[in-house]
Amino acid sequence: MKEDGECITWADLPSDLTSSILRRLGSIDIFENAQRVCTSWRGVCKDPEMWRKIDMRNLGDVGFNLEIMCRHAVDRSQGGLVDIEIWHFATDSLLNYIADSSSNLRSLKLVKCSPLTSEGLTEAIVKLPLLEELDVSYCSLSVESLKVVGQSLPNLKTLKLNRIYRRFACRPYVSDDDALAIAETMPRLSHLQLFANKLTSTGLNAILDNCPNLEHLDLRMCLNVTLLGDLKKRCSERIKVLIRPFDSFLDHPHDEAAILTDSSDDHYNDYYEDDDDSYDNDDVYGSF
Repeated sequence: MKEDGECITWADLPSDLTSSILRRLGSIDIFENAQRVCTSWRGVCKDPEMWRKIDMRNLGDVGFNLEIMCRHAVDRSQGGLVDIEIWHFATDSLLNYIADSSSNLRSLKLVKCSPLTSEGLTEAIVKLPLLEELDVSYCSLSVESLKVVGQSLPNLKTLKLNRIYRRFACRPYVSDDDALAIAETMPRLSHLQLFANKLTSTGLNAILDNCPNLEHLDLRMCLNVTLLGDLKKRCSERIKVLIRPFDSFLDHPHDEAAILTDSSDDHYNDYYEDDDDSYDNDDVYGSF
């Protein structure tokens, strides 16, 4: 409503205000709904500034081709894309299209993109040397590819390399390959999330040795890491925000990938062996 009491419609809002409102929508909603409201909104939705950030989080079955829609969104950015997030549908071809069109990309988030191969991911990422944030949660990424990623991204500050936790009858599989690749090639990391990784305390020490800027470390469900004694002290002195292996994952964005282990598991009992630094159950699980 104007000062004189006259009402205006949504279509009459200034374009910068309309743009500010529509940026709060996901890219799918903009294509399927917002740009169809009226001519003025369609004009705003074609502005390249609207597509500096592309949010393609697909949480359900949809009746249209998301890959084609994503390519249109990239085209609308006209090379100005700096942040993109894709769930489920990214392919090697799509990711290379994004990389070829978006040399200024700073943040790439790929979640549960099973069509994406490790080789395709690597091929695209080497074209994005300005990347500062990389999320490859529940995607295929080999250790060799992880090394290439680290070597190709000198500005990488945030890495989220999340796995699916599955409970085993015997002791979980142990591997420090990811941790050593990170330690070897990503010295500028400040934020690292390794949900359900198989690293051990040895791998964690290697990361601490070689990533001096690390401030935020998420180790939830990393059940082979024992944060006791010297390692616990080292983490508490070095890391500003430390999320431990048995801390609550209720705020984890991909909760369906986590299966809470209970206190009857042998590994739980081994983890909190008698030690002056051991935690009680409330400390272990955090506040639910």
